[in-house]
Amino acid sequence: MLSNIGIPGLILILVLALIIFGPKKLPEIGRAFGETLKEFKKSTRDLTEDDDKRK
Repeated sequence: MLSNIGIPGLILILVLALIIFGPKKLPEIGRAFGETLKEFKKSTRDLTEDDDKRK
């Protein structure tokens, strides 16, 4: 899905995000997204480890 965007599409998305949210909000949004992704990966890893231990 995301592999079909390409460089021009990615630049367009970043410019639109900069226009919509402004330069002060983008680091906060990026940080929140990164923490959410990290927590999701940790939860997924914990679930797969629990599943492996039950077998």
